[in-house]
Amino acid sequence: MAKCLSSIGAVHMVNSNDFLYGIIALPARRSLEKEKIDSLEKLSDYSEQEIMQLHGFGKNAMEKLKSHMKEHHVSFKNS
Repeated sequence: MAKCLSSIGAVHMVNSNDFLYGIIALPARRSLEKEKIDSLEKLSDYSEQEIMQLHGFGKNAMEKLKSHMKEHHVSFKNS
């Protein structure tokens, strides 16, 4: 007989950092979190090339991120 996960004490952890949730995928968001980038203002301190070096960032994630930044009148620093 299968047990309900809650009955065996399993707990689902939810990440409280929702920065860019729904904009870019979780691996890219985790990479930003690891670098302590949790706002568009902090993101603007980096160049596009620096962010592209992080795990989870490829062409698709970068295009989505740049579009989101443009909507909020924020841009990457010039390299």
